[in-house]
Amino acid sequence: MAYFDAASAAPLHPVARQALLASLDEGWADPARLYREGRRARLLLDAAREATAECVGCRPDELVFTPSGTRAVHSGVAGALAGRRRVGSHLIVSAVEHSSVLHAAEAHEARGGSVTQVPVDRAGAVDPAAYAAALGEDTALACLQSANHEVGTEQPVSRVAEACRAAGVPLLVDAAQSLGWGRVEGDWSLLTGSAHKWGGPSGVGLLAVRKGVRFAPQGPGDERESGRAPGFENLPAIVAAAASLRAVRAEAAAEAARLRELTERIRTRVPGLVPDVEVVGDPSRRLPGIVTFSCLYVDGETLLHELDRAGFSVSSGSSCTSSTLTPSHVLKAMGVLTEGNVRVSLPPGTAAEDVERFLEVLPGTVAAVREKLGAPAATENVRAAGPDLVVDALGRRCPIPVIELAKVIGDVPVGGIVRVLSDDEAARLDIPAWCEMRGQEYVGEEKADKGSAYLVRRVS
Repeated sequence: MAYFDAASAAPLHPVARQALLASLDEGWADPARLYREGRRARLLLDAAREATAECVGCRPDELVFTPSGTRAVHSGVAGALAGRRRVGSHLIVSAVEHSSVLHAAEAHEARGGSVTQVPVDRAGAVDPAAYAAALGEDTALACLQSANHEVGTEQPVSRVAEACRAAGVPLLVDAAQSLGWGRVEGDWSLLTGSAHKWGGPSGVGLLAVRKGVRFAPQGPGDERESGRAPGFENLPAIVAAAASLRAVRAEAAAEAARLRELTERIRTRVPGLVPDVEVVGDPSRRLPGIVTFSCLYVDGETLLHELDRAGFSVSSGSSCTSSTLTPSHVLKAMGVLTEGNVRVSLPPGTAAEDVERFLEVLPGTVAAVREKLGAPAATENVRAAGPDLVVDALGRRCPIPVIELAKVIGDVPVGGIVRVLSDDEAARLDIPAWCEMRGQEYVGEEKADKGSAYLVRRVS
């Protein structure tokens, strides 16, 4: 089985396993106590904090350990907003932040705060000028991920940090995806991370708050972790997280070069092997191990199940893989195809042979899924022209509305209109994306008795 979902959780690094087992024997006591076992535990905790701070690029007394990366984000956002409440209650986030950041923004808005969501381009990157324009006198905090978790695009953190610093606004960076590869450049104010993203154990996050940043921890007070992460520290896991972060950093340069070659192999060869595929994300400013593509006329959940049966563990941002049947907010913000989305995120140590086998299996797997759905063949001839058409896809989930559109586009004359009736939210994104991929014109959306009508003009 080839595990290609390291962006969700990286396999436990061997160093993490060794450190975890060793610290279970030495680090079980309360590090706040003064007796021998407590002092021994405190030494382990202090050493882990120093090692992690060195990797992050901050002082040890600026860093605390939290029960998860999500908790680090929530504590960081809430504490920074509370610390600057006299300035205002305006929060800035990007449209492609991790859900933990967006959920924190929703909670802030529900409490009466205001939120500005900065858009991204088709590659998934923000424009630093848009962040600068969003900054106001009442802005309390800005948030920006270092790299995107779904498509791997790296963000211009340094330039955004410059704009925030000039405006006197702290910048919180969610570095969960990138921290294993290196420090986050730029004059950031707060930073969060999660150990299971770099090969450490789950249940360990980190929050760094620079000296001078106004910060007021929220919730009941606690004497542990500077009051910013209440509760007894999971010391064995913290020690393992610190050890694994140092280990992956030592290997990062060589492994990054190797994984970039493998992901580039996927990026360049998949469009030639599989018809009607869109590779998404920035082609160069991206993390080493992530490559994402979307396949027309494919049910994402079915495709993932078939790849799993073939021996490959991959993930997806497709609407079809969500229990709510709503499109990925990242792909939606980028304006790219959401259906049949596949994210391949290679863990360190991935064998080139596994990537080659994936490239061999993928074309037949996609073709089989398309055939089951009755999708049109890529080489299907355009049919004779006829009048404008209406496609009734109400009650049918994507990619079916797009498949039905593709089947009939040749039945209207050049300049003719196909109206696709659909009540699936994903159609609002995938029909325009199909038009761009197939050289047709997306006219717009109209209200219908049920759902919406999406208008497509045949151009060729």
